[in-house]
Amino acid sequence: MSGGPSYSANAAASSSAPQDSQQSATVVQPSQATAQTRRADEQARKDRTLAEFLLMLDDYEPLIPNEVTDYYLQRVGFECDDVRLKRLLSLAAQKFVSDIAADAYQHARIRTNAQPAARGRAAATDKSAANTAAGGASGAPAPSAPLKDKTKTVLTMDDLSAALSEYGINARKPDFFL
Repeated sequence: MSGGPSYSANAAASSSAPQDSQQSATVVQPSQATAQTRRADEQARKDRTLAEFLLMLDDYEPLIPNEVTDYYLQRVGFECDDVRLKRLLSLAAQKFVSDIAADAYQHARIRTNAQPAARGRAAATDKSAANTAAGGASGAPAPSAPLKDKTKTVLTMDDLSAALSEYGINARKPDFFL
């Protein structure tokens, strides 16, 4: 008769289970409703922000002219009459080019700062020694020898290629073999 009491215990457990699930469901529903209202509020805030941004694009004139943007969009098959969307794409292209230029500039600065300073000092002492041997008593370099400007940074194709490679663009020329 052990089956009888276990059956009644199961029946008691099953009869109390719907009540527990109803109570837990009522507890879960307010938190779900709160989460849904939070999501709706967040979505409404994002929509307002996007609408405000699109209104700001009406007055914005990007650095890339609209005609250039229209040409390249037409070339890839993109058709849209909304000027704000075209300006948004132009702004994205402008930021992309700006990021690449900034990265190339950083590569150039690293390259110029990586050059050993001792090599520059040795060249200066060689020039002063040559100037002294040529009859210059002061030991200063000849006025025709230009001093290297430390503030001038020259971007090379290697700097640009290194910056473009970070974005997955291969701009290196292929090796030439005879």
